[in-house]
Amino acid sequence: MVATGRDVRVIHPDGQRPEVASGGMSRLEGVSRALCGAEGIHLGLATIPPGCRSSAHWHVNCESALYVLRGRGRFLVGPELQEGLEIGPGDFIFVPPGAIHAPVNDGDEPLQLVVARNAPEEIVEEYRPL
Repeated sequence: MVATGRDVRVIHPDGQRPEVASGGMSRLEGVSRALCGAEGIHLGLATIPPGCRSSAHWHVNCESALYVLRGRGRFLVGPELQEGLEIGPGDFIFVPPGAIHAPVNDGDEPLQLVVARNAPEEIVEEYRPL
C-alpha cells in the first residue's frame, strides 16, 4: 500500500495530550495510536523539574529510545537502582524491555527527554527496589 498525503499527520501543540505522570515526571504524547493511528511507534516528550525524578519502573512490551533535549541528570538503572548514568544535552539512551530505570533531574533547569517506543501503547510496571 502506498501512503498518500491524507495519511501524513502533523500533531500541533494544541493536539498533543498529557500522558500518565510518573513520580515528578510529566509526559506529553505527540505520536501515538490514539492521536494519529500509529501502529508501531510512540513518540512523546518527558519533562522532569529540578530536584525531581520519575518513579522506578520497567516497560513490559517495548524498548525505548530517549534523547536529552535539555537539562542534566542521571539515569538510575539496576535492581536496586544502584548505577547512575550521567546524562545531558545531546545524549541518546537505549532502554531494552524489562530494564528497571528511573531518570533523575539533579540539575537546576527542567530535564527534557524525547521518548520513542516501538509500540503504539506501552505497558509499564512500577518497581520498588528490594
